[in-house]
Amino acid sequence: MDPHTLEKLEFDRVRELLAGYARCALGRTLALRLGPSRKRSEIEHWLEQLRQFRDLMAQRGMPPFGGIRDVRDMIRKAEPPSPLEPPDFAAIGETLAGLAALRAWLDDLPASADRLHSLHQRLGDFSLIAERIRRTIDEKGRVRDDASEKLERIRGAIARAKEEILRVFDRLLQRPEVVKYLQYANATFHDDRMVLPLRTEQRGRIPGIIHRSSDSGQTLFVEPAEAVSLNNTLVELGQDEQKEIGRILWQLAHLLLFNQAEILRTLDAAAVIDLLTAKTLYADAFRMAVPMLAPDRRMLLAAARHPLLLALRAAERKAGRDAEPVVPIDIRLGDDFDLLVVTGPNTGGKTAALKTTGLLAVMALSGLAIPAATGATVPLFDDVLIDVGDEQSLQQSLSTFSAHLARIMDVLKRAGANTLVLLDELGAGTDPDEGAALGYAIVDELLSRGCMTIVTTHLGVLKSVAFERDRAENAAVQFDHESLKPTYELRIGEPGESNALRIARRLGLPRGVLQRAEEHLAGRRRSLSRAIRGTVEVRRKAEEARRVAEEAARRSTSEAEELRRRKVAMEEQQQRFARWMECIQSLRPGDKVKLKRFDREGVIVRVKLTHQQVVVAVGAMEYEVPLSDIDV
Repeated sequence: MDPHTLEKLEFDRVRELLAGYARCALGRTLALRLGPSRKRSEIEHWLEQLRQFRDLMAQRGMPPFGGIRDVRDMIRKAEPPSPLEPPDFAAIGETLAGLAALRAWLDDLPASADRLHSLHQRLGDFSLIAERIRRTIDEKGRVRDDASEKLERIRGAIARAKEEILRVFDRLLQRPEVVKYLQYANATFHDDRMVLPLRTEQRGRIPGIIHRSSDSGQTLFVEPAEAVSLNNTLVELGQDEQKEIGRILWQLAHLLLFNQAEILRTLDAAAVIDLLTAKTLYADAFRMAVPMLAPDRRMLLAAARHPLLLALRAAERKAGRDAEPVVPIDIRLGDDFDLLVVTGPNTGGKTAALKTTGLLAVMALSGLAIPAATGATVPLFDDVLIDVGDEQSLQQSLSTFSAHLARIMDVLKRAGANTLVLLDELGAGTDPDEGAALGYAIVDELLSRGCMTIVTTHLGVLKSVAFERDRAENAAVQFDHESLKPTYELRIGEPGESNALRIARRLGLPRGVLQRAEEHLAGRRRSLSRAIRGTVEVRRKAEEARRVAEEAARRSTSEAEELRRRKVAMEEQQQRFARWMECIQSLRPGDKVKLKRFDREGVIVRVKLTHQQVVVAVGAMEYEVPLSDIDV
């Protein structure tokens, strides 16, 4: 469907509202990609599937989505040479367990839910794989000690080696003749090896290996000779541990790879179920009805309301503010008439009626419920084309009128018998006579093509189309003559008035001035025939505007999509950083933590945020370690 139309109807905002009702990332992704179809069978399937799912939720309650995440990229990464990390397997295991619960929710479907059976059949049972992962990876995303007998032996040896290294350093740090040469009486780490901070001027006082110096050059980090052999053993054991972990993870990866296609198919089905859940929750929140796809050209929308206005009013009420109700309107096309000319005062609801019609049509063709009375029908449109609002572009250097005309030229180029055309303020922005003549010619052309068209206008001359042409009708947005305010109601079958003279009369404008205004208005209406003769010249201008618009269209790029991707990436990075800072800033002296290297608990003595390090006391010893080496 025409991207310009979707933008002007603000369909993206509907998608965002829908995505907010999804229960997990799977459904949110589908909701944000939702769009109208041109295939009757596809749309009818979507709508009937939604009806059946809505009934099922009314009987069974909310489908379970606990633990389910969008792990499809992880599943695809199970292929060499990109093995998954333990936290990835943990997420996959939780998701597979969640999918089992979702599958159980869909068990024993009634015969009336025939459009849901295929979804149930696509949900595979991976409870055994989920249990295998749970026995291998713990809740913190680490490979369990008992994931294999060999890993258990290796980690036992690692624990013993760490204990021995701690005893060696404990003895060293209790010797005054050693401590007096140190920059501070703590051990620290360099490349997984425990070292002592020797003052530079005391080089050689502690036998051992110098691994590096501090940035200031005042400290040498020395591995004492007594610890070299033990550290070597620990490093070798660590290498053995990683090799065994790699073997275990590859076993899990091959298990996923063997079931990859079925798991991905199950996740895709879960995404559709989540989307149906979001559609149902969205529909229930605003008392929407699932429309019918009309077998013919007739569109019937009774008690139609604009979905974004409904959401806005709901947000206002939630915030405790007074919110005016959204006035419903009745729209019909395609039965007795294909063209509806809507007239009436400014801010009276003409544009809102136009947009409501277009947006509800797009929603229906996208398989969504719509805010209208039960029994709503929407034809299968090949396209929905709109010209609304100020299309002026500084880059194109077009006037407001020319910009509108360029868009209308594009509409005329694409409009056919199965097209819904929506033109707001047709003929505005130029001389009223020429605008009326051009508007008359445009709607005449659209009628001749059999388009379904709604036009809003201030030009009273266009009301005459309904009297002069078959399959055309007038409609008016209503005006309260007592309060001098619009009521936003739409009445089909009667032309509207701008009410300027009526308002002026009530406010006491002198009778002579009013009489001259009425005479002038009559004279302008008589000039219509002359204006129509100028249509040929106006069409020439329109062709030139079309050429300019097409040239501008060829310069369009994908910059908007790139900016959106960058924004999403930046937001994700900011969220990760915020979570990390929240954890780090909560550390205080006295907090208990675990040293990953030694798998021992200790107590924080000092926090050095600027160096991203902490000093941890384990028994009688203190260790200065990076923040990444502790578990809170």
